Amino acid sequence: MPPPPRPYHHGHLQRTLIDAALAEIEVAGPTALSLREIARRAGVSHAAPAHHFGDKAGLFTAIATEGFRLLRESTFPVATGPDGLLLTGVAYVEFAIRHRAHFEVMFRPELYRSDDPELLAAREASFAVLYATARRGAGLGQEQDVTPLALAAWSVVHGFAALWLSANLQDDFGDLQAAIPVLAAGVASLGTVIASQAGVSRLPGV
Repeated sequence: MPPPPRPYHHGHLQRTLIDAALAEIEVAGPTALSLREIARRAGVSHAAPAHHFGDKAGLFTAIATEGFRLLRESTFPVATGPDGLLLTGVAYVEFAIRHRAHFEVMFRPELYRSDDPELLAAREASFAVLYATARRGAGLGQEQDVTPLALAAWSVVHGFAALWLSANLQDDFGDLQAAIPVLAAGVASLGTVIASQAGVSRLPGV
Protein backbone atom coordinates (compact mmCIF):
# COMPACT_ATOMS: atom_id res chain seq x y z
CA MET A 1 0.00 0.00 0.00
CA PRO A 2 1.55 3.36 -1.01
CA PRO A 3 2.32 5.89 1.71
CA PRO A 4 -0.17 8.70 2.19
CA PRO A 5 0.61 11.94 0.36
CA ARG A 6 2.76 14.42 2.21
CA PRO A 7 0.73 17.27 3.70
CA TYR A 8 0.74 20.56 1.89
CA HIS A 9 3.18 22.98 3.49
CA HIS A 10 2.33 26.64 3.03
CA GLY A 11 5.88 27.82 3.79
CA HIS A 12 7.48 25.49 1.25
CA LEU A 13 5.38 26.86 -1.59
CA GLN A 14 6.11 30.43 -0.56
CA ARG A 15 9.83 29.62 -0.70
CA THR A 16 9.41 28.05 -4.13
CA LEU A 17 7.54 31.09 -5.43
CA ILE A 18 10.11 33.54 -4.06
CA ASP A 19 12.93 31.52 -5.62
CA ALA A 20 11.07 31.49 -8.94
CA ALA A 21 10.60 35.27 -8.71
CA LEU A 22 14.30 35.79 -7.96
CA ALA A 23 15.22 33.70 -10.99
CA GLU A 24 12.86 35.73 -13.16
CA ILE A 25 14.30 39.02 -11.87
CA GLU A 26 17.82 37.80 -12.70
CA VAL A 27 16.71 37.26 -16.30
CA ALA A 28 14.38 40.16 -16.99
CA GLY A 29 14.62 42.62 -14.10
CA PRO A 30 11.95 43.49 -11.54
CA THR A 31 9.75 45.68 -13.71
CA ALA A 32 9.09 42.84 -16.15
CA LEU A 33 8.09 40.42 -13.39
CA SER A 34 4.96 38.41 -14.20
CA LEU A 35 3.03 36.42 -11.59
CA ARG A 36 1.95 34.03 -14.33
CA GLU A 37 5.57 33.41 -15.35
CA ILE A 38 6.53 32.86 -11.72
CA ALA A 39 3.78 30.26 -11.40
CA ARG A 40 5.05 28.56 -14.55
CA ARG A 41 8.62 28.47 -13.22
CA ALA A 42 7.40 27.09 -9.90
CA GLY A 43 5.17 24.49 -11.55
CA VAL A 44 2.01 25.62 -9.76
CA SER A 45 -1.33 27.07 -10.78
CA HIS A 46 -1.32 30.63 -12.08
CA ALA A 47 -3.41 31.66 -9.05
CA ALA A 48 -0.84 30.47 -6.48
CA PRO A 49 1.34 33.64 -6.35
CA ALA A 50 -1.71 35.87 -5.84
CA HIS A 51 -3.05 33.50 -3.19
CA HIS A 52 0.15 33.71 -1.15
CA PHE A 53 1.25 37.32 -1.74
CA GLY A 54 -1.88 39.12 -2.93
CA ASP A 55 -0.20 40.87 -5.84
CA LYS A 56 3.21 41.80 -7.19
CA ALA A 57 3.69 44.43 -4.51
CA GLY A 58 3.20 41.75 -1.86
CA LEU A 59 5.74 39.48 -3.53
CA PHE A 60 8.25 42.32 -3.88
CA THR A 61 7.71 43.15 -0.20
CA ALA A 62 8.65 39.59 0.76
CA ILE A 63 11.75 39.73 -1.47
CA ALA A 64 12.87 43.11 -0.12
CA THR A 65 12.33 41.98 3.48
CA GLU A 66 14.40 38.87 2.90
CA GLY A 67 17.05 40.97 1.16
CA PHE A 68 17.50 43.33 4.10
CA ARG A 69 17.78 40.36 6.46
CA LEU A 70 20.43 38.79 4.24
CA LEU A 71 22.27 42.11 4.03
CA ARG A 72 22.49 42.30 7.81
CA GLU A 73 23.72 38.71 7.95
CA SER A 74 26.44 39.64 5.47
CA THR A 75 27.64 42.83 7.16
CA PHE A 76 27.19 42.19 10.88
CA PRO A 77 30.03 39.63 11.31
CA VAL A 78 32.67 42.04 9.93
CA ALA A 79 31.39 45.30 11.38
CA THR A 80 32.97 45.33 14.83
CA GLY A 81 36.73 45.26 14.19
CA PRO A 82 39.13 48.20 13.80
CA ASP A 83 38.54 48.16 10.04
CA GLY A 84 34.83 47.52 10.43
CA LEU A 85 33.57 50.32 8.21
CA LEU A 86 35.80 49.31 5.32
CA LEU A 87 34.92 45.62 5.64
CA THR A 88 31.23 46.43 5.98
CA GLY A 89 31.43 48.29 2.69
CA VAL A 90 33.15 45.35 1.02
CA ALA A 91 30.52 42.97 2.43
CA TYR A 92 27.79 45.26 1.07
CA VAL A 93 29.21 45.08 -2.45
CA GLU A 94 29.71 41.31 -2.21
CA PHE A 95 26.10 40.95 -1.04
CA ALA A 96 24.87 42.93 -4.06
CA ILE A 97 26.78 40.64 -6.39
CA ARG A 98 25.69 37.39 -4.71
CA HIS A 99 22.06 38.47 -4.30
CA ARG A 100 21.54 40.64 -7.34
CA ALA A 101 17.80 40.01 -7.63
CA HIS A 102 17.21 41.01 -4.00
CA PHE A 103 19.43 44.08 -4.48
CA GLU A 104 17.46 45.22 -7.52
CA VAL A 105 14.24 45.19 -5.49
CA MET A 106 15.35 46.41 -2.04
CA PHE A 107 16.00 50.00 -3.04
CA ARG A 108 12.97 50.41 -5.30
CA PRO A 109 10.26 51.37 -2.76
CA GLU A 110 7.79 52.04 -5.54
CA LEU A 111 7.71 48.28 -6.13
CA TYR A 112 6.68 47.14 -2.65
CA ARG A 113 4.72 48.11 0.44
CA SER A 114 7.25 50.36 2.12
CA ASP A 115 5.16 50.63 5.29
CA ASP A 116 5.11 46.87 5.89
CA PRO A 117 6.17 46.30 9.54
CA GLU A 118 8.41 43.30 8.82
CA LEU A 119 10.14 45.11 5.98
CA LEU A 120 10.66 48.23 8.10
CA ALA A 121 12.17 46.17 10.93
CA ALA A 122 14.51 44.30 8.55
CA ARG A 123 15.61 47.51 6.84
CA GLU A 124 16.23 49.29 10.14
CA ALA A 125 18.27 46.36 11.47
CA SER A 126 20.43 46.23 8.34
CA PHE A 127 21.16 49.96 8.41
CA ALA A 128 21.79 49.90 12.16
CA VAL A 129 24.92 47.88 11.35
CA LEU A 130 26.21 50.61 9.02
CA TYR A 131 25.43 53.39 11.47
CA ALA A 132 27.04 51.56 14.39
CA THR A 133 30.26 50.74 12.55
CA ALA A 134 30.46 54.29 11.17
CA ARG A 135 30.06 55.65 14.69
CA ARG A 136 32.79 53.37 16.05
CA GLY A 137 35.11 54.11 13.15
CA ALA A 138 34.80 57.85 13.65
CA GLY A 139 35.05 57.60 17.43
CA LEU A 140 31.70 59.34 17.88
CA GLY A 141 29.62 59.14 21.03
CA GLN A 142 25.97 58.15 21.05
CA GLU A 143 24.92 61.80 21.32
CA GLN A 144 26.84 62.81 18.18
CA ASP A 145 25.30 62.77 14.71
CA VAL A 146 26.80 60.07 12.49
CA THR A 147 24.35 60.62 9.62
CA PRO A 148 26.77 62.48 7.28
CA LEU A 149 29.42 59.75 7.48
CA ALA A 150 26.90 56.89 7.21
CA LEU A 151 25.16 58.53 4.25
CA ALA A 152 28.47 59.12 2.46
CA ALA A 153 29.64 55.56 3.13
CA TRP A 154 26.36 54.07 1.92
CA SER A 155 26.36 56.25 -1.20
CA VAL A 156 29.89 55.14 -2.10
CA VAL A 157 29.36 51.41 -1.70
CA HIS A 158 25.88 51.41 -3.21
CA GLY A 159 27.05 53.39 -6.21
CA PHE A 160 30.05 51.14 -6.64
CA ALA A 161 27.85 48.04 -6.44
CA ALA A 162 25.47 49.46 -9.05
CA LEU A 163 28.36 50.28 -11.39
CA TRP A 164 29.81 46.81 -10.95
CA LEU A 165 26.49 45.06 -11.59
CA SER A 166 25.97 47.09 -14.76
CA ALA A 167 29.41 45.95 -16.03
CA ASN A 168 30.94 49.42 -16.04
CA LEU A 169 34.09 48.47 -14.11
CA GLN A 170 35.09 44.94 -15.10
CA ASP A 171 37.17 46.06 -18.09
CA ASP A 172 39.24 48.25 -15.78
CA PHE A 173 39.71 45.82 -12.90
CA GLY A 174 38.73 42.33 -14.01
CA ASP A 175 37.64 41.17 -10.55
CA LEU A 176 36.29 42.72 -7.40
CA GLN A 177 39.35 42.04 -5.26
CA ALA A 178 41.49 44.17 -7.58
CA ALA A 179 39.01 47.05 -7.46
CA ILE A 180 38.51 47.28 -3.69
CA PRO A 181 41.95 48.75 -2.76
CA VAL A 182 41.65 51.32 -5.53
CA LEU A 183 38.21 52.35 -4.31
CA ALA A 184 39.39 52.58 -0.68
CA ALA A 185 42.35 54.77 -1.65
CA GLY A 186 40.10 56.94 -3.78
CA VAL A 187 37.58 57.45 -0.99
CA ALA A 188 40.40 58.46 1.39
CA SER A 189 41.68 61.01 -1.15
CA LEU A 190 38.17 62.25 -1.84
CA GLY A 191 37.64 62.96 1.85
CA THR A 192 40.76 65.12 1.92
CA VAL A 193 39.69 67.03 -1.20
CA ILE A 194 36.15 67.61 0.06
CA ALA A 195 37.45 68.80 3.42
CA SER A 196 39.78 71.30 1.72
CA GLN A 197 36.95 72.71 -0.39
CA ALA A 198 34.31 72.91 2.33
CA GLY A 199 35.36 76.44 3.27
CA VAL A 200 34.83 77.81 -0.23
CA SER A 201 31.85 75.71 -1.27
CA ARG A 202 28.70 77.36 -2.51
CA LEU A 203 26.57 74.41 -1.40
CA PRO A 204 23.73 75.38 0.96
CA GLY A 205 24.69 74.83 4.56
CA VAL A 206 28.39 74.14 3.86
